[in-house]
Amino acid sequence: MLDKTLTIILAGGVGSRLAPLTEDRAKPAVPFGGKYRIIDFTLANCLHSGLRRVLVLTQYKSHSLQKHLRDGWSIFNPELSEYITPVPPQMRVGERWYTGTADAIYHNLYLLERSEADYVLVLSGDHIYRMDYAAMLEAHRANQAAVTVACMQVPADEAKAFGVMRIDTQQRIVDFQEKPAQPATLPNDPQHALVSMGIYVFSMELMLDTLRADYARSDSEHDFGKDILPKLIGEQPVFAYPFGGNAGRVTPDRYWRDVGTIDAFYQANMDLLEPVPPLNLYQDDWTIRTYQAQSAPARTVPGTSGNEGIFINSIVAGGTVI
Repeated sequence: MLDKTLTIILAGGVGSRLAPLTEDRAKPAVPFGGKYRIIDFTLANCLHSGLRRVLVLTQYKSHSLQKHLRDGWSIFNPELSEYITPVPPQMRVGERWYTGTADAIYHNLYLLERSEADYVLVLSGDHIYRMDYAAMLEAHRANQAAVTVACMQVPADEAKAFGVMRIDTQQRIVDFQEKPAQPATLPNDPQHALVSMGIYVFSMELMLDTLRADYARSDSEHDFGKDILPKLIGEQPVFAYPFGGNAGRVTPDRYWRDVGTIDAFYQANMDLLEPVPPLNLYQDDWTIRTYQAQSAPARTVPGTSGNEGIFINSIVAGGTVI
């Protein structure tokens, strides 16, 4: 199943809420944790999940991101049909930028048609988490689903920033609303809601048909959360896949962060400094790969006010002088 899956990473967002960090780069290319880029977490998940056919759809200030992909992620063998390929906007549909998440893929529909894949995995390139996508793909197959949406529970007062879903006892999605003012809460837990993580598995034929039909709709914003999913739920078997469940190789992980604001980005970095970090970067079986620049070791030097100092709970990048 993995060799019949095409992975698409959406990495073209402006990231205006993360300014000034995005002044010269796309959000997925923003440095994180002293040595990584944000997109490294999604790419590492693909690597460990056994996914070897990856398209990265870029758009906004993409030079830094494309350079990072070239320098740090040119690791697959194209002779075996393996690749991580950045795809800048080609304006095949019209002379305009992408208008939504679904529109970004529609502009590159010919790549899906040529892929000979049976499934499409759609990911975001700007979240911090670890996840075994192979387990989600297997759940998609076992449920005979047309679409599978990764989901997680969040406090009800935070849910309005996400796509909120309701599911039945078989985990089939029966309702989906994108960023509702009054989010639906869990039936047995009014303090929490079930939200989309922006991770989707589509059967290829359905993806192609759906995007073509959506493009023809004049009232559509061409967005998965706003347009595609709400329409499909009443027509196709659309299932939820709970993040952090018992399936997959990283079952202890429950950590997922959208670092789309300065506050969220700061807190996610601070999480790494906990005595027992909620995101464990030290597991040998699921390492996070990145580009390692050739830099001098980190070191400390005397300060202007004395020769003694203390620093604790810090991650120090290579080449740093303190």
